[in-house]
Amino acid sequence: MKDAFVTGGCGFIGSHLIDRLLADGCSVSNVDSLATGVKEYVAHHDGNKSLKNHYFDLKDLAKVEGAMAGCDTVFHFAANADIRRGLDDTFRDLERNVITTYNVLESMRKHDVKDIVFASSAAVYGDQKTFPTPEDAPKTQTSFYGASKLSCEAFIEAFCEAYGMRSWMFRFVSVVGERHPHGVTYDFVKKLLANPRELEIFGDGRQRKSFLHVQDCVDGFMHAHKHAKGKVNVFNIGNVDTITVSRVADIIVEEMGLKGVRFNYTGGDRGWIGDAPVVHLSIQRLRVLGWEPKIGVEEGIRRTARWLLANKWIYDKRR
Repeated sequence: MKDAFVTGGCGFIGSHLIDRLLADGCSVSNVDSLATGVKEYVAHHDGNKSLKNHYFDLKDLAKVEGAMAGCDTVFHFAANADIRRGLDDTFRDLERNVITTYNVLESMRKHDVKDIVFASSAAVYGDQKTFPTPEDAPKTQTSFYGASKLSCEAFIEAFCEAYGMRSWMFRFVSVVGERHPHGVTYDFVKKLLANPRELEIFGDGRQRKSFLHVQDCVDGFMHAHKHAKGKVNVFNIGNVDTITVSRVADIIVEEMGLKGVRFNYTGGDRGWIGDAPVVHLSIQRLRVLGWEPKIGVEEGIRRTARWLLANKWIYDKRR
């Protein structure tokens, strides 16, 4: 790998990936529509001739083809990542996830690019009864987002079969860390900055989730890309432990130095339609390759909260 094509490189995980690729000596072409991406996340690379930033929407197939010329490996991370928004706009996940993935794959076919690393999601499993959940677990779709990610996996697999491509697809738990732009930690800090006396928590607070720090995340898929040799490689990527949503709230309160915060629960066993009450993935398949997460769930939450509190500008940027 010498010339990487990254989609969503101005996003949370994508920007950390660009950091890693450039540090490893790769040239990078980054495509981001800036619908949710943040230019500041890659601004520290300004002047680096090894990074070319392209700001356009992946729905434009001709532009995708043009930007991909000369690349040898694709990292496809751009997507609509707001599961709740899919309830209000049922076309959103199809358009921003499935159609854009097709455009990436079609551009790969035309340029004879053989390798794609794809950010899928734990959402493809829907509501599960087996924990930790293995990659071959039955999948019942409970969100348009999860359905779109599973559809993307199917398209990638079909292109690999038809055109001799290879793929590494990663089903993520929630990723946390520096530059964290959405999710429960982000939301809790935002709410408590606005009102440090009380905090609304969706559901009953007993939802149990696994969280992975972004550095462990990047290490995981770079390790798998190097060591997994199959045509279609599918991996869960997560942490070994879980945490309740209420405990996440406790940690945020501690990091903000607040006292006597009242938690107001909206009730029910999940935050919204499509939210899985438990997310805990088996990472045995990655462990066999020699990868282990280094940062625990609680430490990852704390690091995220500290970054958000030190970089409050992100809330204005994403308003």
